[in-house]
Amino acid sequence: MKLKKVILYIHGMGGSAAEARRFQRDCPKSEVIGIDYDGYLPWLAPKKIREVYDEISKKSDQISIIANSIGVYLGMLALQDCELDQALFISPMLDMEKYVLDKLTAAGFSEADLKSQKEIKINQREILSYKYLQFIREHPLKWEAPTQILYGEKDDHTPISVVNEFVNNHSAVLTVIPDGQHYFHNRQQLMLLDKWVKEVNDDN
Repeated sequence: MKLKKVILYIHGMGGSAAEARRFQRDCPKSEVIGIDYDGYLPWLAPKKIREVYDEISKKSDQISIIANSIGVYLGMLALQDCELDQALFISPMLDMEKYVLDKLTAAGFSEADLKSQKEIKINQREILSYKYLQFIREHPLKWEAPTQILYGEKDDHTPISVVNEFVNNHSAVLTVIPDGQHYFHNRQQLMLLDKWVKEVNDDN
């Protein structure tokens, strides 16, 4: 049995596949499926994302994605050679090499330190590894799907310069939420998120 149009939801760090319910309300003419994957390692998580895509593509020829934060990078890594109708990126992490190097610098370390120590714990939640940095460099992204981006003006994970460069080099349209942070959490921001999804999603 053929499914109607499907949207795959790829959550960010600390999120879950259950967040897809919010986007199901915003996209009533599509079936929104949250992808449940463990961990955020780029040599593991994309395999699960790709498995779900491959399975859904047997049942539907209209597939889009909504991805959030680190889920954007993992989704692009997994699906860059797949046919997608559209991609909606929320607070996207688009340049992981810059992210890692900037985190190192802010914590008072260099790339040479990371190489020699293999791993550096920079806070209670985050450990940077040289293997991760090498993987990023050895697996460049080539993204061609039509893309809509929602970005918070005060995002502290991805500089606006990185977002603008991505928009200029890809088929992408940018919407900025004034005073928005990386994580949209208050009522007004979530209302704007829902409004944006309803406006830009080609759910017809």
